[in-house]
Amino acid sequence: MMTPKYDWWWGKRVNDNVPSSSQENTRPIEEYLQVIPSKLEIVKQDFEKKSLELGKMTEKLEEEKIQLGLDIDVQKLEIQEEKIKAD
Repeated sequence: MMTPKYDWWWGKRVNDNVPSSSQENTRPIEEYLQVIPSKLEIVKQDFEKKSLELGKMTEKLEEEKIQLGLDIDVQKLEIQEEKIKAD
């Protein structure tokens, strides 16, 4: 006569009494192979991101500077024209 526990064990055995593994708690191999960045790499990525942002801001300010320079030149020309008309 088989007990329920023995019957359960008998159903689980595979390859000469080696119990089969449960697939419920296993993780995919990709999770084991993930690379975890070091603190230095994280700081480097943050630095590169901030550097890129600052580079974009610098370009924008340079463009504004050029535009303001052109505006000043236009105003100077208008003033000169007014002086010539006034004379």
